[in-house]
Amino acid sequence: DTAGQERFRTITQAYYRGAMGILLLYDVTNAKSLQNVRNWVRNIEGNAPQTVNKVLVGNKSDMAAQRQVLAAEGQKLADEFGMRFFETSARNNQNVSETFLCLANDVVERLLASGGELSGGSSGTSLTATRPAEKNSPCC
Repeated sequence: DTAGQERFRTITQAYYRGAMGILLLYDVTNAKSLQNVRNWVRNIEGNAPQTVNKVLVGNKSDMAAQRQVLAAEGQKLADEFGMRFFETSARNNQNVSETFLCLANDVVERLLASGGELSGGSSGTSLTATRPAEKNSPCC
């Protein structure tokens, strides 16, 4: 978590290399934070594996009176980049677990579809194809 700060931009390149899933968060009470997502997506495209799973998250959805970014705007940006989209409230614990579980599930599904080995297979870790019960979440 670098909170979008410029001074961390160079160190983040090392983190992208082994990433399997990335959450891109913006603040629904700050329109500029949504605009910054485009820069982060460019960084991801330039540094992360092409197969990395991404989820766009609009946080602070509980702050309706201060909202500057509509959910439809977040969804439109997520669609543009082929990402899943959630609005969350850390304060109210709204969609927080669902967001993380969705990303984790997407990563597992991708890994299973590619033969069940983690990138390169050198770690010795493998996944077995067991299916969970019916899903009732807005994700996966």
